[in-house]
Amino acid sequence: MSTTTTLNVNGKDHSVDAEPDSMLLYALRNDLKLHGPKFGCGLSECGACTIIMDGSAIRSCVTPVSAAQGKKITTLEGLGTPEKPHPLQQAFIDEQAAQCAYCINGIIMTAKAFLDHNPKPSRDDIKQALNGNLCRCGTHMRIVRAIERAAKHGGQA
Repeated sequence: MSTTTTLNVNGKDHSVDAEPDSMLLYALRNDLKLHGPKFGCGLSECGACTIIMDGSAIRSCVTPVSAAQGKKITTLEGLGTPEKPHPLQQAFIDEQAAQCAYCINGIIMTAKAFLDHNPKPSRDDIKQALNGNLCRCGTHMRIVRAIERAAKHGGQA
């Protein structure tokens, strides 16, 4: 049975009619038209659907809508704009870290939550933080350099 759930996404409240156990990813993409989180594996294994909820990177493909009630959600759209990208997004642009860009949104969201908690990471810290995000394009070193660049330019990205 569908119920109305209020989601706070990117600083704004939204009402969503959905089954409480339906996945948050679908509410974000289909109801709110936020296409930053991507459907990848649907099993919480690839990281393409990563968003930030109450400061932690989570997989929206396995998170029920009901679990997001009363939480603060940030998607890629909540970081920056094409005209004024977030410093972390700018670092990815500067390092040309995206190729197909399918996984990059999830990687950026994982990196954002990581840098918020660890503003001066080592290269090994970054690699460990991204261990759960899959990228088949082979830009791994560019991704790591982008996160290092963002960390050097302000700590918390």
